[in-house]
Amino acid sequence: MLRSAFLYLSRQPQIFKFVRGNRLARQFARRFVAGETADEAIAAVAELNKKGITASLDLLGESVHTDAEARAAGKAYVDLIERIAKRGVNANVSLKLTQMGFDLSEDLCVAIVQQIVDVARANGSFIRLDMESSAYTQRTLDLFERRLYPNYPAFVGIVLQSMMRRTAEDVERAIKLKARVRLCKGAYLEPASVAFPDKADVDANYSTCMRALLERGNYGGIATHDEKLIQETAAFAKQHGIDSSRFEFQMLYGVRRDLQEQLVKDGWRVRVYVPFGTQWYPYLMRRLAERPANVAFITGNVLREMFRRK
Repeated sequence: MLRSAFLYLSRQPQIFKFVRGNRLARQFARRFVAGETADEAIAAVAELNKKGITASLDLLGESVHTDAEARAAGKAYVDLIERIAKRGVNANVSLKLTQMGFDLSEDLCVAIVQQIVDVARANGSFIRLDMESSAYTQRTLDLFERRLYPNYPAFVGIVLQSMMRRTAEDVERAIKLKARVRLCKGAYLEPASVAFPDKADVDANYSTCMRALLERGNYGGIATHDEKLIQETAAFAKQHGIDSSRFEFQMLYGVRRDLQEQLVKDGWRVRVYVPFGTQWYPYLMRRLAERPANVAFITGNVLREMFRRK
């Protein structure tokens, strides 16, 4: 029922219009979304950089409905990469294939993404393809392996989700390819036939994949806010002589800022995923709908940070 309510709210333009004009709602959203414009997002990255934290910028938006929308999204990313280079901030970008027309035409999608990666390569940057729901997993990996990675091995990477039953095998395939992987738990609500329904199994799979990426992977992105898994990762790296330059921790903008800063102080690399754009309200509602437990997760982390800073 809660999931249905969030999905319903995410599709209501009048509510979006009201919320977007509400000062308190905008203030709450700014905790997790770095504004609506590229300039605001880059300013947020500059503040992170001052703390020794790098970033991955994400222009909010998912499935588009026309070629024109897909091309506009692609142009926005090209402009974003050029702005990052001009400002001299330490950041790369993450994008969703459905925002680039994946549901309209794979050829269109590939052409748009290639333009973005060409600009990233020219500026010495990097593109991460975000993973979407299980309906896109194989299609995304096929496109990545067949049509992007062979031509841009140093400039494009992928995301894998430990909640998926297939992920340990996908990690091994990525290691053989020497492809860069961001490992996250995954937020989409998936059927038990393709995903582990129990958190303990998701965590166990995460641990297995993390160890493989640290030992044999190409600069793995260990994306989690789970302190137990973070501690396990740090301990494993120290025990096996894995230098901090061989991987990085990744976390979400506005979540566990205290932990992000502590990891940097402890000598680890940290990258923060920074979403921005006008579609922040649907983004937040969909994230809550995908897993209503995220409500407790976000609230708990905000409160924990507030109390720790007192």
